[in-house]
Amino acid sequence: MIENYKTHPNLSKIKIVMIETSHPGNIGAVARAMKNMGLSRLVLVNPKEFPSSVASARASSAADVLNDAIVVGSLDEAVADCQLVMGSSAKLRNVSWPQVDARECAVLAKKATGNGAIVAIVFGRESSGMNNDELDKCHYLANIPTNPDYSSLNIAAAVQVFAYECLMLCKQKPVKEATGYKHALASAEQLEGFYEHLYQALQDIDFLDPQKNARFMRRMRRMFNRTQLDIKEVDILRGIMTAAQRQSDKLLAYRKK
Repeated sequence: MIENYKTHPNLSKIKIVMIETSHPGNIGAVARAMKNMGLSRLVLVNPKEFPSSVASARASSAADVLNDAIVVGSLDEAVADCQLVMGSSAKLRNVSWPQVDARECAVLAKKATGNGAIVAIVFGRESSGMNNDELDKCHYLANIPTNPDYSSLNIAAAVQVFAYECLMLCKQKPVKEATGYKHALASAEQLEGFYEHLYQALQDIDFLDPQKNARFMRRMRRMFNRTQLDIKEVDILRGIMTAAQRQSDKLLAYRKK
């Protein structure tokens, strides 16, 4: 018999986020898969139908997970307080995100939650998954290796795989890391503010053409997401950008004289 993981400090900081779920039965099945593995934080982004008797029936004895589910209007809102966001996708992209499999995803989640961070594992629509704009908000693209001739997984089955990997890691003894000067990781909300500032600053200093920004900004997101910026680092970078914007304003004013 394994110990009760419901209140495990790592698992309690992991959110499962579902985007625009079309079938309420899938929400109930995901709640059941989560409770099986000791996860309890479910966030629903614009579900087609919720609350739902169908979801409740599929949840079986996981009614508590379902009843505590939070419904929000956007992915930004769902992950605003998270320091690590991983988007589950079966599709590869032309501009690739840093990619991890389900086990590597669990390793990253355990390390982040062990440092006090909140982690989100995001699942897209049943029919089309996550779009590129949504993946822009993720630090990693998380993938489940499957039979290449038949890679389709039901969303509840996919959640079960990720949740299982997280649960298994909780059975391992934590590795002590060196302590020292350290700031908390920046939240998704703080990073979005940084990216908006970066986008504007690059235009202000005549580096970025706003008509050709999508791919460039996606690459910038990938670069900074890879580094896992902390709060102090975000403050420093925004201070540099503000100073560059001031100098650009001064130069423009001088030229107009």
